[in-house]
Amino acid sequence: MATLTIAILTLNEAKRITACIESARFADQVLVVDGGSADGTDAIARQLGAEVWVYGDWQGFATQRNRQIEHARGDYVLFLDADEEITPALRDEIQRVLRTGEDGVWAVRWTQVAFGRALTRMRSTSWVPRLFKRADLLRFEGVVHEQSVLATPRRERRLRQPLLHHSRETIYGSLLKLAQYTQLGAVKRARLGLTGGVLRGMASGGACFVRLYVLQLGMLCGAQGFLYCLFVSLESFFRYAALRYDQGRFDDVVKRT
Repeated sequence: MATLTIAILTLNEAKRITACIESARFADQVLVVDGGSADGTDAIARQLGAEVWVYGDWQGFATQRNRQIEHARGDYVLFLDADEEITPALRDEIQRVLRTGEDGVWAVRWTQVAFGRALTRMRSTSWVPRLFKRADLLRFEGVVHEQSVLATPRRERRLRQPLLHHSRETIYGSLLKLAQYTQLGAVKRARLGLTGGVLRGMASGGACFVRLYVLQLGMLCGAQGFLYCLFVSLESFFRYAALRYDQGRFDDVVKRT
């Protein structure tokens, strides 16, 4: 069987890192690249047997992923965030890929876990490439929702079993995440030369809410489903508002990413 590195990004994830690493124990190398946590995340990861590298000079998600590539030793690399968990069914599917040794890129979809509830009745339409042959992977690029750059174009395949994503645990944490992703999303759009404003934000946020809550059936997931859809839609709104009204205030973010 080919060897596997599971590479995990962390920053102040002391509450979630144990579950993430425990789900990744089947890998030949569990690699953690930490962004300079102040809550002991790196120490917990070491206690659990992970190989830990700390880089406190945050330069964006792509830079951290590229550091993971530098330290990875497996034939394949699976990239995780600390708020994600591999289910037993997904583990078995990944191991079947390792036994074949096939070339390709494998994308996963999420089952969102929000405010203590798995939103299993909500349809997931987003597929994110996460499993790569290490020899094919050159680097990642992008401020947020980073994109992979391959040495040779590969056909994207899909892993059928979903990845658990603990995306929203508390209202307070969701508000902090809203602020972070608002800024990063505004920076990304500023680089593309897009314009923002309240009306543009309302159109984006409104469309996002209808898509998630109605078309993807978030409405079948109770209050937790409503809150999840609302917070994601607010990110869509505020990133365009920030693009218009915070222009010039996140220049330092652009320089660092």
